[in-house]
Amino acid sequence: VYVSNKHRSCMLCKTNEKEYVGFATLPNQVHRKSVKKGFDFTLMVAGESGLGKSTLINSLFLTDLYKDRKLLNAEERISQTVEIIKHTVDIEEKGVKLKLTIIDTPGFGDAVNNTESWKAITDYIDQQFEQYFRDESGLNRKNIQDNRVHCCLYFIPPFGHGLRPVDVEFMKALQDKVNVVPLISKADCLTPAEMRKMKDRVREEIEKFGIKVYQFPDCDSDEDEEFKQQDRELKESTPFAVIGSNAIVEVKGQRVRGRLYPWGIVEVENQSHCDFVKLRNMLIRSHMHDLKDITCDVHYENYRAQCIQQMTRQVTMLFLNILINIIEKNTLPLTLSLIRCSVFTSKLTQDNRVESPIPILPLSTPDAETEKLIKMKDEEVSQLSCFI
Repeated sequence: VYVSNKHRSCMLCKTNEKEYVGFATLPNQVHRKSVKKGFDFTLMVAGESGLGKSTLINSLFLTDLYKDRKLLNAEERISQTVEIIKHTVDIEEKGVKLKLTIIDTPGFGDAVNNTESWKAITDYIDQQFEQYFRDESGLNRKNIQDNRVHCCLYFIPPFGHGLRPVDVEFMKALQDKVNVVPLISKADCLTPAEMRKMKDRVREEIEKFGIKVYQFPDCDSDEDEEFKQQDRELKESTPFAVIGSNAIVEVKGQRVRGRLYPWGIVEVENQSHCDFVKLRNMLIRSHMHDLKDITCDVHYENYRAQCIQQMTRQVTMLFLNILINIIEKNTLPLTLSLIRCSVFTSKLTQDNRVESPIPILPLSTPDAETEKLIKMKDEEVSQLSCFI
């Protein structure tokens, strides 16, 4: 029997339709829903003044968040306390919307005495956790606004020989609350040899002092070689040495972002000059979702567990205080209180009953097993009374 190609293809399509269920389109559904909803990301920058924090943020996201910024002189910075300033900007790229929140911390590290200068920062992070916990425990859980800090870029000055005491204490204070990513700022101040030495020294001191910075996740075995190579380069480049600039300069007929010096030009996006491109790839293109996952699954869950433990402890102490008041004031026999909570089928005798604002309903006569259980409870109550 001859079957034409047209009929053969129709039969094949019908066979495939029978074997095809359709759940393979789930990633497409999630993608459409995520793009429609948009994304949010909260980034904190910390470090002393003059290290290029504002310039780097503007360079990363190609925006100007600090148009109306007022620079303080040395005398004003002496009396300045650590502030928390929040900048929010909506960015759209190829139809994907990102609500970017930048948390700036002016005043940190500028005082003569920087003891616990990071407390305002840690308090702010805890406040965002608390607000999310309250919203999550409330009635309207559908439209929860996530203001939790997903990443903190900490700027280390290039001058000196590694980490300063304030750097160590700051990162240790924030390591269990947020993903800390250390950066060596103003990398154009150092020669390539000096930069390698600085990076090695910072890595050694981070390990020496037990500082927990953000760790890149291991690649899956099924990842392509290009992604694995990129991941290896990111891990080897930490802490990132960065340069920021919003100025456009011309290099060999091409216009690039960079810094013009008498001896030459430093290109921001030239990987042989600094790690700006690697930081941008890590922060935006490859690990933004992982930063959010760790914030939600690790840092926030730890805070939530502490809150629940504290609430449980408070309820327990309240219950013990009620028991102590009952025993001291003798307003209600302790036996009656515990039996009514634990044995619902028991019936108290008329002699042991006292006037109570809560009416006691008549119950059926307890059987032998219930009487035995009541006797055991009486013994436990007497032991508890002696202990209290």
